[in-house]
Amino acid sequence: MSDKKYVLDASALLAVMLGEAGGEAVHAVLAQAHIGAVNLSEVVAKLQERGVPDEVIDLSLADLDVSVVPFDRSQAVRAGKLRTTTRSAGLSLGDRACLATDAELGAIAITTDQAWAPGKPPPCPGWPSSAT
Repeated sequence: MSDKKYVLDASALLAVMLGEAGGEAVHAVLAQAHIGAVNLSEVVAKLQERGVPDEVIDLSLADLDVSVVPFDRSQAVRAGKLRTTTRSAGLSLGDRACLATDAELGAIAITTDQAWAPGKPPPCPGWPSSAT
């Protein structure tokens, strides 16, 4: 088992759950993956928007058993401070929350979001690299 830790963006977990592009690569690191509470909320909201019943959402999340990291004061401040440097890349609050969780854990951020495309890391000086 790898010592690497990963933090999933909502798009990464959705790719696994919905069988979207990139989902296989994300599935390969699920055992070492965490997701921030903000991003988990985003996943649930997106699944509801697609008409997935609440019971199915609950069962699917339980089956995946990904560690959920609470969004605390430190992460909230980090995410807020990222607004200016990430605005031009179009990163949302959820994206910035993921990066703040990533920094807090010293992990590698995993996303399928095109704003974080390969060769175009989020403009966040001092943050660990993100991956797709």
